Amino acid sequence: MMKLELLRQDPFAFFRGTNALFLDFLPRAHPLFRAPSALVCGDLHLENFGAFKGDNRLGYFDINDFDDACRAPFTIDIVRFIAGIYLAAHGLELDRSEAKRLVRQFVLAYRDSVADGKPRWLERTLAKGVFRALLRRAMLRTRRELLDRYTTLNGGRRRLRIDGKRALKLAASEHRRLAKLLMKLRASLPAPKPGPRFFRLLDAARRVAGNGSLGLERYILLVHGPSSPDENFVLDLKFAAPSAPTAWLAGAQPKWPDDAIRVVSIQRIMQAISPALLHAAKVRKQPFVLKELQPSIDRLDLARWRAKPRRLRQAVEGMGHVAAWAHLRGCGQFGGASVQVLQTYVRAQRWSREADRLGEVAAARMRRAWQVYCRDYDAGAVVLTSETSGGRGEIEP
Repeated sequence: MMKLELLRQDPFAFFRGTNALFLDFLPRAHPLFRAPSALVCGDLHLENFGAFKGDNRLGYFDINDFDDACRAPFTIDIVRFIAGIYLAAHGLELDRSEAKRLVRQFVLAYRDSVADGKPRWLERTLAKGVFRALLRRAMLRTRRELLDRYTTLNGGRRRLRIDGKRALKLAASEHRRLAKLLMKLRASLPAPKPGPRFFRLLDAARRVAGNGSLGLERYILLVHGPSSPDENFVLDLKFAAPSAPTAWLAGAQPKWPDDAIRVVSIQRIMQAISPALLHAAKVRKQPFVLKELQPSIDRLDLARWRAKPRRLRQAVEGMGHVAAWAHLRGCGQFGGASVQVLQTYVRAQRWSREADRLGEVAAARMRRAWQVYCRDYDAGAVVLTSETSGGRGEIEP
């Protein structure tokens, strides 16, 4: 029910949580989707970027959600990002001409970075403006401050905050299952091996978070770190559902052993540096992705930028560069096109105008779908089902 309520919030929230529906509004046979293929995010939008500490403990700003990642025409990411701008425009107090300018800013930044051909990254020493502030905040936050957000400290021992909303209590049998899983993962960590108590499970809870992933099986794990209680780790363990673009595309995909390996493999390629402890795992023979928890506060806070077009332009320009760098890293991987083929295509002007048109049309269709959803939701005629093929929540009127 929480996901249904969240989708009712506004058109952009509805868009974020219904990627499969958005793809159904795109013309599959359009020439734009015969563009060069690369590894793509598959769900590129304004709120799927953020700051995090990489496994080298330095701060990076990058795409931070790869649940729908796959090999696909790069234009799938571009059209979805553009549609997201149009759907978020009302909440950001932007008129159509201002939204158009943001789209142009994103496309120009993307084209410039692809033309340069070198995958770069945004990190603290190079970042400016909104990115510098975000990375500085992420880097200055201590491990103890992060732990204090999710745990309580009593008698020198930490426990997760079980609030019944964002963290739900687990049965003892689930605790034992997760503890065994972590010990197996610890054995697979590369040398040098951490201390004998590292990864020992201290507490666990069901986690309720995200938008598109809301409703998927997900856990928050408190584990022993270098020392307790202030150097423990908080981990995120999330079920890896099938990729929506993979189901929408007609072409064959790489033969991934499971969806967790797909997510982790593509994330490690597309990001400059991935988050700490990123791993594919199995829980009850189902695929899960494990990584160090990334606080939602490290995403760009779009609500703070209402009626601040200069800051929005700066943010969207940076996202254009980051998206291009990620696609460049994904070129030539798992059957994707070469960097040179992508550059040749991107140099043409027509594709960007057509991507803008398709994105705006799809956004209008999503807005109308949201209005229908709101009427059905308010009438009590919407339920949430679960796909038998993967467990991703689907809306059923």
